[in-house]
Amino acid sequence: MDNSDDDLARAITLSLMEHGSSLNHDSHYPDVAELQFQQDLRRAIKASSSESNTPRLSSEDSGSSQLKSNVTTPSLETSQTDTTAPPNSFLTERAQLERERLARLKRQRSEENQDELSSLSTKRQNLSTLRSHTDERTHTPSTSSASSSKASGSVNSQKATPNPAVSTNPVVDQLFWDGELRPTANLHSMPRQDGKPTFRLTEVLGPKSQITFAMISSYSTAVSWIYEFFEPRTPVIIVAQPDLTGQAGIKNILPNWVMTVPFLRNGHGCQHMKFMLIFYETGRLRVVISTANLIDYDWRNIENAVWLQDIPPLPQPCPQDLRITNDFPSIMEHVLRSVNVRDALTNMLTHEHPNLPLQTIGDLHSKWDWSKVKVKLVPSIAGKHEGWPKVVQSGHPRLMKTLRDLGLRTGKGKAAKELAIECQGSSIGTYSTQWLNEFYYSARGESAEDWLDEPKARRTKLPWPPVKILFPSLRTVKGTVLGESGGGTMFCRANQWGGTRFPRELFYDSNSAGGKVLMHTKMIIAAFRQRSTPFSVPSSSKVPSAAASTKGKGKSNAEPITISDSETESESEDDRASVDDAASSSPKEPIGWAYVGSHNFTPSAWGTLSGSGFNPTLNNVNYELGILFPLYSKREVERVSCFKRPPRKYVLGEDRPWIQEESPMFMRA
Repeated sequence: MDNSDDDLARAITLSLMEHGSSLNHDSHYPDVAELQFQQDLRRAIKASSSESNTPRLSSEDSGSSQLKSNVTTPSLETSQTDTTAPPNSFLTERAQLERERLARLKRQRSEENQDELSSLSTKRQNLSTLRSHTDERTHTPSTSSASSSKASGSVNSQKATPNPAVSTNPVVDQLFWDGELRPTANLHSMPRQDGKPTFRLTEVLGPKSQITFAMISSYSTAVSWIYEFFEPRTPVIIVAQPDLTGQAGIKNILPNWVMTVPFLRNGHGCQHMKFMLIFYETGRLRVVISTANLIDYDWRNIENAVWLQDIPPLPQPCPQDLRITNDFPSIMEHVLRSVNVRDALTNMLTHEHPNLPLQTIGDLHSKWDWSKVKVKLVPSIAGKHEGWPKVVQSGHPRLMKTLRDLGLRTGKGKAAKELAIECQGSSIGTYSTQWLNEFYYSARGESAEDWLDEPKARRTKLPWPPVKILFPSLRTVKGTVLGESGGGTMFCRANQWGGTRFPRELFYDSNSAGGKVLMHTKMIIAAFRQRSTPFSVPSSSKVPSAAASTKGKGKSNAEPITISDSETESESEDDRASVDDAASSSPKEPIGWAYVGSHNFTPSAWGTLSGSGFNPTLNNVNYELGILFPLYSKREVERVSCFKRPPRKYVLGEDRPWIQEESPMFMRA
C-alpha cells in the first residue's frame, strides 16, 4: 500500500470515528461494533492492496478452483468487491457502506421498542399504504413494488410515486408484501445494462439479528460460507443433496444447525430445490424461491434470479381446511414433507428449540396470512407417481394443472390459441420428439389423457413443437467477462449435441440482459399467438434438417431489429407476433405466462409420462421447485425476462453450444 492509500485510509477511519461518536452519544450504541468495523476495514484495505498488486490467476486456475469443492472459506461480504478496482474506489465504496450502516443502526435503535405488529389496525393500514404504491397489477411479481428502492422505481418506465419514507430505505430493511422478482447482483455486471434492480443475499435474508428461525434448501452448499450470514444462536434447518446411497436422514452439522436430506431411489437424481422460509422476531415470514445454490460463486460470478414475498402473521391461528390442497401454503407444506423437513423440525423441537415459530408443518397454513400471494408453486417430487391424483402434484403435469387453475389453457380444436415457449437454463437434457411434445402439451394446459392412448410409434414421429431452447454458445461463453473459466456450471455433452435425432434446430443463444455474464437462471417465457404462423404449426417439411442446416441455411426470414449490445440475427415476424399481437389485446387478458425456479428444461427435472390415459405414471428423477404467474403486456415480458429478446438462433454449422469436455481449460483440470 502506497502513502496515498495510507492517507486515504486514515482519513476515512477518522471520518467514520466522528460519525460513530455522534451516534454513540445519541443512541448509546456500544463502541465494540465500531472498533470491529475499523479492524475489518483495515483488513479489507490491506487485502485489496495485496490483491491489486498480485497477478490475477489464470482463467484456468480461477475456474477449476470453483469446481473442485462445494465448501468455501467464510469471508466478509466486502471480500466480494471487484479486486480489479483501484484502491481509492474500493475505499470510497466502503466509506459509503459504513455511512449507510451507521444510519441504519441509528434508525433501528430508535425503533427497537416499537412492535412491528403493535395492533392489527396499524398493520392493515401500513399494508394498505404499501398496496397503493405497488405496480398497476399486484397479482404478478414486479420490480417496481412499493417496497422497492428508489432506484427500482426509476429504472422501470411505470407511473409510480415512490413513498420516500419507504423507497429510500436500504433494500435489506425493505418489506415486500406484494412479492418481488429480481436478478441477483453480480460482481461482473454492476450496474446492469438493463437497469433492473437486483438482490444480494444479505438483502434476501434481511437483518440477521431479527431472524428467529430459518429453513433453507440448495443442491450445492458451502456450509461454512452460508453459516456466516446467520447469528450463531439462530436455529436453521438446511435441506441438502443426499449421499450416493440416496437414503433420507438428518444430522446435526453445527450448533443450532440440522441438515436433512430426502430419499432418492438408488441414489439417482438431485435434490435441486432452492428455497428459504425465514421467520422473524416480529412474527413475519419471508418466502424465497431462488435459482441460486448456497455457494459464494452463485451469488458473485454468475447471474441468478430470486422471487420473495413477506407474509404477515394472522391475528389468531385458523384451522386448516383439509379440502384445500392447491393453494400456495398447501403445496409448500407438501414440499417440506417430501424433502424430509418434518423429521428435522421434530428433532429441533424435541431437543434445544421447543419454542420455534413453526411447531408443525401444518402451522404454515394456519398461522400466516397468504391472501396476497398470487404466484403459484410448481414442484417436482422425485419418485414414481401413479394415478392422476398423484401425477398432477408433480412435474409438468403440475404445470398443466396450474395453468388450468389460472385460466391459461390454450384450448383445443380450431379455436385453440397457439403457444410459443422460450426455455432458458444451465443444463441440457436428452430430448426426443415424444418428450418435447409431452411437455409442450402440458405447457398448453392440456391433459395428457388426450394422447397417452395414442400408439407410441405415432408419438415418436411427431414434429418438433414451437419450443426455443436457450443455451450459451461457445462464442458467447468466450465473450463473457470470465471467459471459458466461468462455464463450469453450464452443462451440455458432446454426445447429446451430436445425436442423430437431437433438436439442434431449436437452439438459441443465451445472452444476459444485464451484461456479459453467464446465467444460472432457469426461466420459461410462454406467449400466446393470435394468428397462425408456420413456426407455430410445425411439420417435418418446415423444420430444417441438420444436414441442410450445416450448409448455413438455418436462418429464418426476417426484418432487422436492434437489441442493445446483442449479437442477434434478425427477428422473424412470428417472433414478434406472439407478444406484439397479444399486447394489443385487452390489458386484463393474459398474453402468456412465466416460470422461474430450479427446473432446467430436462426430462429429469420435469418428469416423463407413461401408462394410459386412465391410469398414467409419472417418473421424476429430481426434486425441483419454482413459481408460475401470468404475463399481461409486452413491457411485463421484457421486465421479467432475464435474457435478451428475441434470442439469436444458432446458425448450424457455425454455432456450437458450450461443451465443457471440449474446452482445453476443463480438459486440463
